[in-house]
Amino acid sequence: MSLAEFVRALPKVELHVHLEGAMAPRTLLELARRRRISLPAADVAGLREWFRFRDFDHFVQVYLACSAVLRDPEDFALLIAEFAADQERENIRYSEIHFTIGTHWQNGLPIDEILEAMEEAIRAAERQRGVVLRLIPDIVRDVGSATADPTLEWAIEGHERGIVVALGLTGREAVCPSEPFAGHFEEARRHGLHCVAHAGEHAGPASVLAVLDACGAERIGHGVRAIEDAGLIERLRAGRTPLEVCPTSNLLLGVAPDLAAHPFDRLRRAGLEVSVNTDDPALFDTTLSREYLRLAEAWDYTPEVLAGLALAAVGHSFLPDAGKAALAASMREEIATLAERHLGRPLVLQGLLGAPGR
Repeated sequence: MSLAEFVRALPKVELHVHLEGAMAPRTLLELARRRRISLPAADVAGLREWFRFRDFDHFVQVYLACSAVLRDPEDFALLIAEFAADQERENIRYSEIHFTIGTHWQNGLPIDEILEAMEEAIRAAERQRGVVLRLIPDIVRDVGSATADPTLEWAIEGHERGIVVALGLTGREAVCPSEPFAGHFEEARRHGLHCVAHAGEHAGPASVLAVLDACGAERIGHGVRAIEDAGLIERLRAGRTPLEVCPTSNLLLGVAPDLAAHPFDRLRRAGLEVSVNTDDPALFDTTLSREYLRLAEAWDYTPEVLAGLALAAVGHSFLPDAGKAALAASMREEIATLAERHLGRPLVLQGLLGAPGR
């Protein structure tokens, strides 16, 4: 019986993954050649070597290079189509995808046409693959107000089209404040958008408190450094505010030295709502199945715990309540079949959507 086979087949939900950071090296090379953009490497092996990140600034450099090769609406449609194929292979039924439209606006691209192309590709992915994708356009703290307004406008338009679920906030939280964007998140809420924010990754608990108080964040991207503040842990637990945890990303970008030191298990056992995510799967050479298996190996998680994490992510999602219930019911039924097939025994899962298990 194989836990690895069970995890690979496990129906999953992903809530923290960046579209630009999911670009396969081969696609980056092809688009760069098409646009006559120079890269530090001329083949996939060279790019993977370039992706060995020295620090967060190096990561940002690579991330911006991936963004720079996207020049036409068709490029974004291609990226969505390839992303959907990857999610289907991983049996990820529903994904909420961070996307930095402001960078492309700064590059002079027609962001209204990008929205139309992405909408068409998202609809096609759902028809052809049964994969549901929704977008979270991010304001970037580092850029200040320059791109915040067009990002908000794009998010509102995308929400009206049914493909955007939230407004996000990203960038260097250690040096750039979140408070200047409070008005943008207030306006987003007025238009029915949810609010999420990166925090507690390269900055401590104060950054998490800032996005809770200033931006009304309903979920925290990363948030792992909340473990440093008992009062914040209690607030997150009492408010049932989910953390979108990305273990391999945290290791490669220096947030934790190794998995044994990573706070995932301490956060989970403290009663916090946590989900498992890849962040930038192509850049970090990971998949969601690998993330689950690494956690299982590090802390001897049972199949019940892993399945509970997958189901809990449904509850953390921004799907409507009816959509959550339908997806959870479908996943629970499939998980029962998979357990018999790959583990030779039934699983006992608690709660409507599955509990993380403590």
